[in-house]
Amino acid sequence: MAGRAPGRLLGPDDPAPFALHNAEGAAPFLLTGDHAGNAVPAVLGGLGVASGELSRHIGIDIGVRGLGEALSGLLDAPFIHQPYSRLVIDCNRDPALDEAIPGVSDATRIPGNEALSAADRAARIAEIHAPYHGEIAAMLEARASRGRPTILLALHSFTPVLGGERRPWDAGVLHWQGDVIFALRLLRALREESGLTIGDNAPYAMDATDHSVPRHAFARAIPYAEIEVRQDLIGNAAGQAHWAELLAHAARRASVAD
Repeated sequence: MAGRAPGRLLGPDDPAPFALHNAEGAAPFLLTGDHAGNAVPAVLGGLGVASGELSRHIGIDIGVRGLGEALSGLLDAPFIHQPYSRLVIDCNRDPALDEAIPGVSDATRIPGNEALSAADRAARIAEIHAPYHGEIAAMLEARASRGRPTILLALHSFTPVLGGERRPWDAGVLHWQGDVIFALRLLRALREESGLTIGDNAPYAMDATDHSVPRHAFARAIPYAEIEVRQDLIGNAAGQAHWAELLAHAARRASVAD
């Protein structure tokens, strides 16, 4: 088998820079998972961190791949997700910024991200970040050209404790600029579910540090929502299936005009 081409980051045994589930889904929703995977290109040698670190919240949005696939099936919606760890390059950050390839994450040093050359950074952008976002853009353009409406649902998860502080939310709905009507309806629909604590721009507020939703939804003036689900609630298949049901029900309600 041919090896990695000279000057290239990804080799023949590395994953592709994006993965598609239910690509031909007929629903108006497009699901994304910027941090759904924790793969590392073989040439980077695990970034110099213990393998367990890549399975923590610093390396992956725990539960999002399973949640996205389950929700994709319930809604009949395409789900595009990133197989590579956010520690290789964070696809929800502007690739021009240093924070897109962090040297430290939640007090964990990432040796493989230290003292990168301009060529090293450019390779991660060109071979992982750019193809992923290029495919999202192409899917949105194709849908628009066929007159198909789209609601962008960005799926993320958050750790139950950060910096020693417990986070009380079960999930959060994030929004900022652009067409926020769907996001606010989704927030309302989830809050009407018994026993749930749903954050409004919490545990994170969408702002200029976010990249994916602003890049794809704002300029196209399409409805969107970024959803954060607490990781201990979707850490297994049963939890993922449960939250997929909750989100599918709420998303359908939110997509229907009052």
